[in-house]
Amino acid sequence: MTMHGMRGLSVFISDIRNCQNKEQERLRVDKELGNVRTRFKNEKGLTPYEKKKYVWKMLYIYMLGYDVDFGHMEAVSLISAPKYPEKQVGNIGGREFAESLAPDVQKLLLSSSCRPLVRKKAALCLLRLFRKNPDVVNVDGWVDRMAQLLDERDLGVLTSSMSLLVALVSNNHEAYWTCLPKCVKILERLARNQDVPQEYTYYGIPSPWLQVKTMRALQYFPTVEDPNTRRTLFEVLQRILMGTDVVKNVNKNNASHAVLFEALALVMHLDAEKEMMSQCVALLGKFIAVREPNIRYLGLENMTRMLMVTDVQEIIKRHQAQIITSLKDPDISIRRRALDLLYGMCDVTNAKDIVEELLQYLSSADFAMREELSLKAAILAEKFAPDLSWYVDVILQLIDKAGDFISDDIWFRVVQFVTNNDDLQLYAAAKAKEYLDKPAVHETMVKVSAYILGEYSHLLARRLGCSPKEIFSILHEKLPTVSTTTIPILLSAYAKILMHAQPPDQELQNQIWAIFNKYESCIDAEIQQRAVEYFALSRKGAALMDILAEMPKFPERQSSLIKKAEDGEVDTAEQSAIKLRAQQQMSNALVVTDQCPANGAPPAVSVGQLSLVKVPSMVSTEDHNSTDQSLSQENGTLSKVDSQPPSADLLGDLLGPLAIEGPPGATVQSERNAVSGLKGVLDAVDGSAIVPVEEHTNTVQPIGNIAERFHALCLKDSGVLYEDPYIQIGIKAEWRAHHGRLVLFLGNKNTAPLISVQAVILPPAHLKMELSLVPDTIPPRAQVQCPLEIVNLKPSRDVAVLDFSYKFGANMVNAKLRLPAVLNKFLQPIPVSAEEFFPQWRSLSGPPLKLQEVVRGVRPMPLPDMVNLLNSFRLMICPGLDPNPNNLVASTTFYSEHTRAMLCLIRIETDPADRTQLRMTLASGDPTLTFELKEFIKEQLVSIPTAPWAPVPAPPAPPVAQPTPQIPANDPAAVLAGLM
Repeated sequence: MTMHGMRGLSVFISDIRNCQNKEQERLRVDKELGNVRTRFKNEKGLTPYEKKKYVWKMLYIYMLGYDVDFGHMEAVSLISAPKYPEKQVGNIGGREFAESLAPDVQKLLLSSSCRPLVRKKAALCLLRLFRKNPDVVNVDGWVDRMAQLLDERDLGVLTSSMSLLVALVSNNHEAYWTCLPKCVKILERLARNQDVPQEYTYYGIPSPWLQVKTMRALQYFPTVEDPNTRRTLFEVLQRILMGTDVVKNVNKNNASHAVLFEALALVMHLDAEKEMMSQCVALLGKFIAVREPNIRYLGLENMTRMLMVTDVQEIIKRHQAQIITSLKDPDISIRRRALDLLYGMCDVTNAKDIVEELLQYLSSADFAMREELSLKAAILAEKFAPDLSWYVDVILQLIDKAGDFISDDIWFRVVQFVTNNDDLQLYAAAKAKEYLDKPAVHETMVKVSAYILGEYSHLLARRLGCSPKEIFSILHEKLPTVSTTTIPILLSAYAKILMHAQPPDQELQNQIWAIFNKYESCIDAEIQQRAVEYFALSRKGAALMDILAEMPKFPERQSSLIKKAEDGEVDTAEQSAIKLRAQQQMSNALVVTDQCPANGAPPAVSVGQLSLVKVPSMVSTEDHNSTDQSLSQENGTLSKVDSQPPSADLLGDLLGPLAIEGPPGATVQSERNAVSGLKGVLDAVDGSAIVPVEEHTNTVQPIGNIAERFHALCLKDSGVLYEDPYIQIGIKAEWRAHHGRLVLFLGNKNTAPLISVQAVILPPAHLKMELSLVPDTIPPRAQVQCPLEIVNLKPSRDVAVLDFSYKFGANMVNAKLRLPAVLNKFLQPIPVSAEEFFPQWRSLSGPPLKLQEVVRGVRPMPLPDMVNLLNSFRLMICPGLDPNPNNLVASTTFYSEHTRAMLCLIRIETDPADRTQLRMTLASGDPTLTFELKEFIKEQLVSIPTAPWAPVPAPPAPPVAQPTPQIPANDPAAVLAGLM
């Protein structure tokens, strides 16, 4: 546009902006539109410049919100103008423009008489129109034509068509399944350099742009089902992995690495074999060791993405030393990627090494990284500490080395753990005094040390230099150096020290009273109030012991550190991988225990409650079943029980006369009635899990079997809960005692936003659930994460329901989905020896604490497979407790807010001649738990589908008399038999 043209348009815009009110603006716009309409009627007299000017004015008026119902043909005429400036003006159009233009563009793209250059531009134009209005491409009539375009030999047309396909499959991959094998053929053609013109070869690499786009299109398909196609694709990916290396030529590196990293993303998407995953990690390991910083950066970034693949976690650990070396790289972006990778790859096996390296690096780290570094080191120490004393050491070192970058949340958290763990208090007090003895102490260290020493310094009284007077002296030395926010903590510590000084020390008392007197007139209200109150309380003498008793135990709560890290992270691909890895098993050291009430009252104990024989590990169990099995939705019906126990029962004397099947007592029944309020809702959640919205059936159908997805998630802690063409709902969960944290990953699969998003939790009576805020809109190609906090109140098999709905275009979709917060999630396996098992088993004499049932209709499976299945329920098989090799004995611990830790013992007797039935005995100290767990295990054994790794059972052979097994005298089974 000329300067005169710019001036004319700017005058119009200035006039609009200078309007005093909306009415003046409307009059000015109407006048201008009338002028433009008049000029367009005399189109022959318009110059190309004038056409451009008036089209721009119309566009500006449209942007202001006014209706513009003319001028479309003038815009089209500009597109067909011979000069580029006129064509460029017509680059903007609306939905109607796209609808009217798309048929002609499609004809050009499919025409065999058009030159390849025209067809290439037609494909790009259609892509632009599709992005403006996806409805311009009619799926029913277009899929076959799109597949034909992929047979094109001209690489220019093929590259443009592939760009169009990427957009199409991102919106609806199901319609384009026929294009998948053709994409693989294109990759094979390029990988073998077959019929690739020289002009499309870039530094010896056949059309890297087309390779990248093709692999990106393949990532929108959930899987490759055809075995031949899958084999060909993996051969191509193998060729790319093996043929890519670092060379001196920068341009070749850029092209080859673009192809390589897209191949890595495709390998992860397709969940390739572990051998190929290992090759990917090995290749990235080479990249993070080269000199070129860009390559090191990409290597670290993609290795972080690989953390999403759980099978390669151990392989990535082999490069831990090189990753740690990258922390010292001159480039801060590489240092940040190395920190992210270390944070994501950390688990209980390598946490100590990684955290200690971070602590060493903290002293020399940039100030821009110290806050993030400190926060991540604190989180890793909390999640994966091998023991509590190490955790305290780490936090105190963090405060000592980077006090200015330590938030209050960090020292608040260590105070919680010290308060809630009696065994830690003496050690923490000693370490706090050790740090206070240093000449220079950060104010945050004064705060945490003042709290710990105020509460627990009396535990050090017998140590040299740790008398109340000496502890007070150490703390009081720091008083002149601290701010007004720390003085109240010091005053509280003084009052506690004075209370613990028994027999009373008059000199110490006078010193502390003098300090209280000094601050009684302080201008700060908090300090003044504490000084006045502590002075008055300290004069009460012996009564002070009750008034200033130790702080009560903190209730279990979500770590504010982890929440802060999650809230502060940007949702990039690498951060998403870190979040997935961060939600793995927790350390058993950091358990904020809930001890007896502070007033000494004993906790409520249910009848027959068992004491734990040993402290179980709080580490969340992984999915022990290596295969991704899913359960059938239908449960087996209750069989009529056998009134006669099997013969030769070696545990008969311990069991005593039992009712093989009996309903629980009145208390059990009442609890069952209490949680039946959701029965109607749960009955409505059938296998499809899709229900009508506003009396209309969903037009959008789910992908895959929802019931199978739910049952698979009952046995593992991550996976897809629901998927349809527009959205995918994934789950990542962690379970710790009777608490659970389940994160919903809501992923928009399309290039348009999902609107009117709503999620409502329908919890059963035994679960307390709190879902974080769910956004009303999910942006295109974005993923939002919604944490769901869960507290288990008591044992029950009832299921929570997620009522989820959203709108996409004209489609309103509603799904009621069962959430896998089921009974076995609150179990923790615990090994039990013979010396521990039998006294507990013997103490439970019969119903309702011990129940037995003969279960028929069991899906037949070999005994090792049944062991794997029981392990997936979080039951620990205890070998050697039963002399019969066909029987299994298992133990676990159940956690709920009502029962706390409750030991459960299980015995399963199988018949080798008939694998379709077994006898199950289950005992615990709570009648409701016994009944619910028995029913849960029975349902799984009856309804579990035949596993692909389980051989089809042969017809049972006639029973053959088995010789009596010879049991050594020192075997636990001999002890068991001796109790007959």
